[in-house]
Order: sequence, then C-alpha cells, then structure tokens
Amino acid sequence: MILLFIKMNVLPEKRKELLQTLEAILERIRKETGCVNADFYQDMTNHRGFILIEEWRNQEDLENHIRSDIFSVLLGVKGLLDQTAVIESHTVSRSSGMEAFLKTRPLLISADWKVPPP
Repeated sequence: MILLFIKMNVLPEKRKELLQTLEAILERIRKETGCVNADFYQDMTNHRGFILIEEWRNQEDLENHIRSDIFSVLLGVKGLLDQTAVIESHTVSRSSGMEAFLKTRPLLISADWKVPPP
C-alpha cells in the first residue's frame, strides 16, 4: 500500500476556491483504479493548512494517478497557495488493527472502544 500526502497552505482569499476544487475532484480520485481511499483535512491549529491523503493499492496505480488529468487539476491549485505544496509518498509494508492495541492496553481500550470480533 502506498500513502500519498499533499500538504497545502492556502492564501486566505483563495480558501473557498481550494475547497470547491478539491470537493469537485475528490470523488473522481476515489473512483480511480487502485485508489483505496482519499480524504481532505484541515489543520486544527492553522485554518489555512490542509492535507490531502490518498491511499493506493500499489506503486503502479499511484503512478497512473500522477499521470492523470485529475492530478493535473491538483497541480493547478498552486496558484491558490501561499507556498509550495509538500508532496510525500510512503510505502506501508505492514499494518495492524485493534488487536495490536489490545495487547498493550487490553482493559482500557476494550472498555472505551468498540472492538470488532476476531
């Protein structure tokens, strides 16, 4: 699995335009071959800071996305930002679920969180 992070700091007067642009393409990104998920978040301490997080099945699917028209739209938002966006990708080789947390804090987590059956 590949995670793609695109961190952006929007110009105050361009905030609405950035949100409209991302809202318009987010569902299209999610429908691309190999996209597991894509979400857009605002920084809680910096109202001009945003991050787009995309999760891709493999490197080939991510590369196809980067070559897509949708990604060109993402690149086009640079005029709405007050600094260059930071783009990072991370390869995840192993993931774990709630069981990893239950090993460490079994009583606290099981009492406070809904734990899916094994």
